[in-house]
Amino acid sequence: MSKPVVAVVGRPNVGKSTLFNVLAGERISIVKDTPGVTRDRIYADASWLDRTFTLIDTGGIEPDSKDIILSQMREQAEIAIETADVIVFITDVRQGLVDADAKVADMLRRSKKPVVLVVNKVDSFEKFMPDVYEFYNLGIGDPIPVSAASQLGIGDMLDEIIKHFPDDAGKDEEDERPRVAIIGKPNVGKSSLVNRLLGENRVIVSDIAGTTRDAVDTAIKYNGEEYVFIDTAGLRRKSKIKEDLERYSIIRAVTAVERADVVLIVIDATEGVTEQDAKIAGIAHDRGKGIIIVVNKWDAIEKDNKTIYKHTEKIRQILSFMPYAEIMFISAKTGQRTGRIFDMIRMVLENNSMRVATGVLNEIVTEAVAMQQPPSDKGKRLRIYYVTQVAVKPPTFVIFVNDKELMHFSYTRYLENRIREAFGFKGTSLKFIIRERKEDK
Repeated sequence: MSKPVVAVVGRPNVGKSTLFNVLAGERISIVKDTPGVTRDRIYADASWLDRTFTLIDTGGIEPDSKDIILSQMREQAEIAIETADVIVFITDVRQGLVDADAKVADMLRRSKKPVVLVVNKVDSFEKFMPDVYEFYNLGIGDPIPVSAASQLGIGDMLDEIIKHFPDDAGKDEEDERPRVAIIGKPNVGKSSLVNRLLGENRVIVSDIAGTTRDAVDTAIKYNGEEYVFIDTAGLRRKSKIKEDLERYSIIRAVTAVERADVVLIVIDATEGVTEQDAKIAGIAHDRGKGIIIVVNKWDAIEKDNKTIYKHTEKIRQILSFMPYAEIMFISAKTGQRTGRIFDMIRMVLENNSMRVATGVLNEIVTEAVAMQQPPSDKGKRLRIYYVTQVAVKPPTFVIFVNDKELMHFSYTRYLENRIREAFGFKGTSLKFIIRERKEDK
């Protein structure tokens, strides 16, 4: 099921970051071995009542000139309009209504997307309510007074946000077709790859409007099976946003990855893996998707008998947090190896949905524990009682132990490696949940 996307828009110093952190709660954790992504705080998972959604901060405006503020606000609004199901427009009761607010409100109103108008820094409803009424002049609905710092009015705001979520947010669940997102930096050949896949297979089944977003999904049939390709390449409409391309492409990647089963991360062979590639790859890793690293423009590389080995080593080194990812070297331009992409997608899909019988799983873990003793601390040794698989997409395992504190990251990684050796799981991350169980149970 595809989670709705909520984008936050607003001027500098209106309290966007504070509100973002309040809504995201403790979920913005810095994952040790995932570069950049969670640290940038561009997106986070949030939930209210029984609804979960992806929260996106379109932000990052720190200029001096008011003209620059307005132009960057417009860019923010364009990003929000293009990627979000619901837009949260934050204003500041203390600064009052300013010209930039009115101009951005005008854009948002014309977009026909649902907009929730939030007036922040209302620390006392009695004192500030007369000033809140001024924001009715924006003409985009009822202003909702909140104080992000004091966490006042947050529930009312969230009630309003989830009212706008599409009723058919679960439609993807009924659609059994595998969904494939093609992500990567601008100009790495994402469009060429989609066109090549379309051209080779000759069957364009349909163009489906991509949920409530403006992207259009394309269905492609291969060997009698239909795949839905999620278009992040901007094939049909060039983005108007020229500045801040890196942030923009990351936001586009988040919204695409959210809806996909398998993600193709396209890298330019002539450039190698860049920091931005690592950030974009980190999003797919974070979300537990099936992952294939597609190294494009392979025809432009001078080769000897060690070229593939050297490139593979370099990719593994930089993307060390996802050693399970499959790597392919292709040329969208010449069609070299593009025919194998569907076979790879099928394999990764199967691994991402694989279930392992509990008995067999515990045999493997028992053997692994016998080969390498679990860690101990101050005379107390970690004991592993039982392991079971509780979910797929990604395959998720619960490990019951005597003391969570003794379960070091390195030992979890060791068990993961043994499980992978036994069952494969190529192309998909595995998730481990450590639970404590008292010895007398």
